Amino acid sequence: MDTSERYSVADISLADAGGLKVAWARSRMPALAALRAEAEDTQPLAGQRVAGCLHVTKETAVLIETLAAAGAEISWSGCNPLSTQDDVAAWLARSGYSVYAWYGQNSEEFYDSIDRTLEFKPTLTLDDGADLIYRVHTTYPELADSIIGGTEETTTGVHRLRAMGEAGELRYPVIAVNDASTKWDFDNVHGTGQSTLDGIIRATSVLLAGKTFVIAGYGHCGRGLAMRARGMGANVVVTEIDPLAALKAVMDGFRVMKMDEAAAIGDLFCTATGMKDVIVGRHFDSMKNGAIVANTGHYDCEINIPDLESRATNVYTIREDNEAFEMGDNRTIHLLARGRLVNLAAAEGHPSEVMDMSFANQFLALCTLAAEGLGYDNIVYDISAEQDRDLAALKLKAEGFSIDELTAKQIAYASDYSAGT
Repeated sequence: MDTSERYSVADISLADAGGLKVAWARSRMPALAALRAEAEDTQPLAGQRVAGCLHVTKETAVLIETLAAAGAEISWSGCNPLSTQDDVAAWLARSGYSVYAWYGQNSEEFYDSIDRTLEFKPTLTLDDGADLIYRVHTTYPELADSIIGGTEETTTGVHRLRAMGEAGELRYPVIAVNDASTKWDFDNVHGTGQSTLDGIIRATSVLLAGKTFVIAGYGHCGRGLAMRARGMGANVVVTEIDPLAALKAVMDGFRVMKMDEAAAIGDLFCTATGMKDVIVGRHFDSMKNGAIVANTGHYDCEINIPDLESRATNVYTIREDNEAFEMGDNRTIHLLARGRLVNLAAAEGHPSEVMDMSFANQFLALCTLAAEGLGYDNIVYDISAEQDRDLAALKLKAEGFSIDELTAKQIAYASDYSAGT
């Protein structure tokens, strides 16, 4: 462990390798690059102190660079014990940023790292899962008075924060970056879909074609995963609690059933719900020999790992991020990445191209809070429709695409309620 007052990372000597990864990501995030070029002149975050708690990946490093270029002081920790890319963390530390993150943290180290990011008394927070925001509210409530506002990256965190807001417990405004169309219709669908399969394949090298792939949850993430699993030849089964989501899955051509039924026929299982105890003991009892279980939701509680451990007579690591649980009845069940986010713990997270929009939203939301946040109520706000459209237009332009515009006659027609057949 390499530690100083300014950083704690696994190995500072990994910085060169991390720098190459960051350069790769930077070259594939044109929307954020365009915003950075403008912000270097306008300095919209001058004087702001941003405390971030988000996966330390090559894409996050590009976001951190952009925030700093806009004038912000930065302090950062990872939002998951198994998602930090140690070479990227080393590069950030060597580049002069305050970063407290390494792969394989225990619970005490995880929260201690968050605490260290708060030592410089932030004026803005950026979160993925709301652990940092909740830490401020429960452990360091005195800091809330100097925080203008915060942003939240993921569905689970938004749910937590909306509940806090509805209970009157939220002490500063938060913008739900996750709920922007330019985030969840792209990052959650296309990013999660691809990166989750990437993590599963890296941990198993299993052939998906012909396998029965059970996906728990048909929200944006589950839908993206289902689309891509089917594209690789898997027979996809969806489990749901929401009749509307279940009906969408049916209409999209997937089988829908209860997990109690799916457990007996699945070859691979992946949870994407944001809810605890989606796969529990009775499901493990009926799974096939060789079944593979993974999670792509924010927290590891979607899979009841204690239930699996209590049934195992022997547990061993068969390959990286792949534990074999021998069940004592000639069955073995494989758990990937200890039930953590398989796309980050066993792979590299979402591709840079899709994180470009998510992190552009983060940047724009923090700039909005810096300029206007003192006039906001202590609730959760959505990204504006205008920002969504502007960012989509920016991304299209940066990628070399163009779209049509309405003519004056078409605009007049759109508002002419007297026009008929």
